[in-house]
Amino acid sequence: MRIAVDARAAARDGAGPGRYLRELLDAIDERGHRHEVVRCVRSGEVRAAARAGGCDVLLAGHSYLPACVARVPVVQLVHDLVTLHPELGPRRRSVLAENPVRGRALRRAAAVITVSETTAAELRGVAPETADRVTVVLPAVPRALALATAQEPFGIPGGGFVLAVGTIEPRKNLGRLAAAYERLPATLRETHPLVVAGAEGWRTRESVNALRALRGACRRLGPVTDAELAELYGRCTLLCYPSLGEGFGLPVLEAMHFGAAVVTSDRSSLPEVAGGAAELVDPTDAGAIAAGLAHVLGDPAHRHELERRGLERAASFDWARSADRALAVLEGAAG
Repeated sequence: MRIAVDARAAARDGAGPGRYLRELLDAIDERGHRHEVVRCVRSGEVRAAARAGGCDVLLAGHSYLPACVARVPVVQLVHDLVTLHPELGPRRRSVLAENPVRGRALRRAAAVITVSETTAAELRGVAPETADRVTVVLPAVPRALALATAQEPFGIPGGGFVLAVGTIEPRKNLGRLAAAYERLPATLRETHPLVVAGAEGWRTRESVNALRALRGACRRLGPVTDAELAELYGRCTLLCYPSLGEGFGLPVLEAMHFGAAVVTSDRSSLPEVAGGAAELVDPTDAGAIAAGLAHVLGDPAHRHELERRGLERAASFDWARSADRALAVLEGAAG
C-alpha cells in the first residue's frame, strides 16, 4: 500500500498538530511496515496526490481541502475544533477559511482520526455522520524531548518554580494564571517564581501585559529547545496549564513524564489526559486556579503523590501502539 501524507504541518509547525504528525509518521516508519509512506510538504505535491492518484490512501494532516477534491480514499486528521470557537482561536483568514469546507471534507472522508476521546465526542456532535468512522489515535511524549539531554541555561534560582508552557494566545489563559499567581501567599511567591516558556502567537497583548505586571516574580523565556524544556520540566515544582480548550494538551503529559506535579483545567480534553493524576481547577476562575496552586505548593505529600501518579500515567502512552492503530485505519480506508 502506498500512503500519501499531507505533511505540511509536520514540516512547518514546531508544536501541536505538526509535532503530533511528525511523531506519528516517524513511529510508522520505525515499525518497518511493508507500506510506502510519501510525505507531501508542498501544496502542489498534495494536490497531485489527491487528484492524480499514485497512492492508495491519503492522510490529510494539515487541511480539510484535500478531502474535498481527492480521487483516492482520505483519512482526515482532526486535531481540535478550535476554529468553531472564535474567542479561543486565531482570526487569520486562512484559518477561518477551513470552516466552510470542514463539513464537505468530513462527509467525503473514508475515516477520521482524532487525538483524544474529547475531540472525537465534539466531532460527533457537530458532524454526526462521522460517528462510525472516527478512531482515536493518542499521542505520547515526543521522543526528541524524552531523550533530550537536560541543560541548565537559564540561571533560575534553586528551590523550585511554577512553570507555564505553550504559545501565548487567548486559550492558554495566561492572564488568569497571572491573576491567580498574584493571589498566592507572599511566602509561596517568594520561593516559587513563575516561569513562562513559549513563543508569542496571536492576540497576545492581554496575556503579555498581565505577565509583565508581575514584574520580577515572573520570568518569560520565549521559545525553548527540547533540551531546555526537559530541564524546565525536571526542575519545576509544578506545571500549571489552565487552558480553556485543547485537542489534547501535550504539556500535561510531558510534565508528568519528567516527574512534575500538574495543575490543569477541569474541562476540554485535559481531565482525559491527566487521568486522575493532576490537580483539576476551573480555568475561568482565578481564585480556583490560585487555590489549586496553593494546595499543591503547600502540601508536599499531596504533590509527591501527584508526581508518582503522573509518572505512571505518562508511561501508559506509547507511539508504537498509536502507529499500529493509525495504520489499521489507513489500511481499512484503502480497502
